[in-house]
Amino acid sequence: MARVVSLFLPTWPTDRVRRKAGDATPPADAPLVLIGRDKNRRVVLAADAAAFAAGLRPGMPVTKAQVLVPGLAIQDADPQADAEGLERLAVWMLRFAPIVAPDRPDGIIIDTTGADHLHGGEIAMLEGMVGRLAMSGIVARAAIADSWGAAHALARYGAQSILIAPAGHGQSILEPLALEALRVGPSTATELRRLGFQWIGDLLKQPRAPLALRFGPEIGRRTDQALGNVAEPIDQVRPPDIVEVRRAFAEPIGSAETIARYIGKLVIQLCDLMERRGVGARRLDLICQRVDSQAQAIRVGMAKPVRDAKRLTRLLCDRIETIAPGFGIEMMILAATSAEPLERSQVVSTLVEESVPDVSDLIDTLMNRVGERAVYRLAPVASDVPERSVGKIPAMAADTGASWPGHWPRPSRLLAQPDPVETVALLPDHPPVSFTWRGVRRRVKRADGPERIFGEWWKRDAELAAVRDYFRVEDDAGERYWLYRAGDGEDATTGSHRWFLHGVFG
Repeated sequence: MARVVSLFLPTWPTDRVRRKAGDATPPADAPLVLIGRDKNRRVVLAADAAAFAAGLRPGMPVTKAQVLVPGLAIQDADPQADAEGLERLAVWMLRFAPIVAPDRPDGIIIDTTGADHLHGGEIAMLEGMVGRLAMSGIVARAAIADSWGAAHALARYGAQSILIAPAGHGQSILEPLALEALRVGPSTATELRRLGFQWIGDLLKQPRAPLALRFGPEIGRRTDQALGNVAEPIDQVRPPDIVEVRRAFAEPIGSAETIARYIGKLVIQLCDLMERRGVGARRLDLICQRVDSQAQAIRVGMAKPVRDAKRLTRLLCDRIETIAPGFGIEMMILAATSAEPLERSQVVSTLVEESVPDVSDLIDTLMNRVGERAVYRLAPVASDVPERSVGKIPAMAADTGASWPGHWPRPSRLLAQPDPVETVALLPDHPPVSFTWRGVRRRVKRADGPERIFGEWWKRDAELAAVRDYFRVEDDAGERYWLYRAGDGEDATTGSHRWFLHGVFG
C-alpha cells in the first residue's frame, strides 16, 4: 500500500521573502503581502499569517489592503523565484524519502512508502517535517494518505495541521471536505454549489454520467485520483550534483532474484563512480520505475560513509521484499542522495598495533531494520542533575572526550524517572532504616551519604532553592540502591522531603 505525504505551505511566497537576506527584507512583525497585476489593477497575490489575521486576502486591491492595515509591507511578486525556491525546498526534503516533487504553487508531495520506519513512524516523521520547516521560518501543514489527491485534500482542508489517514481509508476520509479539495477549478466548484453540492460526499453519491455530461471529465478524473483508482505519477526532483547510476531493461523484470542481481551490478557501478569522486554513501535510494508509470523506492542509511559494494548490496537486498513490481520494472535508478568525503585508510599490518573492531556494519543493519532513532549510544552531558547528565547521540558519532565525574560513584542502572518510595527514618535528615519499593519492604543494612545536588537555577526559578540528598544504601540481601530525598530535611522550600529511588548498583 502506497503512502503519500502532502505538505501545504499556506504562506509560502511570503515565507520565502522573509528568509531573504539584505536590507530590503521587511520587519519580522510587519504584515507582508506580495502584489501583482490583474489586467489594469494591482492586487494582492499572497499574504503572510499576520496579513491574513488582519483580514487581507489574495485578490484584494492593493489600495484597499493599505487602508485596512497601516504600515503594511508590500513587495512585488516573483513567481519564477517562488517556483525555484519551492524546488530547492523539495530537494532539501529528500532527506525524508526518496521520491519528492514540488506541488505547485504552494506545496510539496512526498512518497514515503517504506521510508517512515527510518524516522520513528509516520507521526514522528510528519512532526519532524513540520518542526524542521518551522525552525526555518516556514509554516506548514502535513497529511499522509494512500494517494496524492487524498493527501493534498487533507493537508489543505483537514481539521488538523498534522493528519494521518489510516491505510486503506477509502472514500470516507474525503466525504466531509469542501469541493475545492478535489482540485477542481474555482468556477467548477461555484457551479456545483449552485446545483446544491456542498461537500465531496455529495458528489460521491451521485452518478457520474450527468456530471461528466455537464462539466466534462475533470470531476471524475480528480475523484478517481483522490480515491487511488487512477495512477498519478510523481515527477521527482533530482539534485544537480547527485551521484547516481541507472539501468533500463528491454524487457520488464519482476522476480526478486533478478532484481537482486541488477542491484549488485548497479552498486558496483555506483561505487566506482564514488571512488572517482572521493566520496562514500551515507544514504542510498533505489527507485524502480514500473511499466504503469508508478515508482517503487527503497532507502537505506549508513552510520558513516561507505563505499563497500558487498555491504551496500546486502543492505539493499534486505529490503527487496518491500518492492511491488506490478506488471514489471522497466528502469532502476540507484542514487547516493547523501554522500560525504571518504579517504582510504591504512589497515593494521603488524603484530604490535592494536586493531579497532569495526561495528559499523552491524549498526547499519540494525538502523535499517528498526530505524535510525532506535540505534544510539549514551554520552555525557554537562549537568549535575543525574537524569540530565546523559544524552543520546548517533551510534558512530565521534568521541568528544567528555566523561562523567568520577569522585562519586554512580549506579549501573539509572531509572529514566525516579520512582517514589515509602521510607522510615530515625531523623528527617538521616538515611532511611527501611524503604518500600514496588510493594516490597527492604531493611537498610548500610548507608553512605549524603551527596547533595543543587537545582539548576539558571533553567527555571523553581530550581533556585531545590536540593537533593542522595544516599547509597544496601539491604539485607546485599542489593544496593541509590535513594534521594527531595529537600535538605529541614527547610520546606528546598523540596517536598519525599523519598525516591533513582538507580540500582550492580
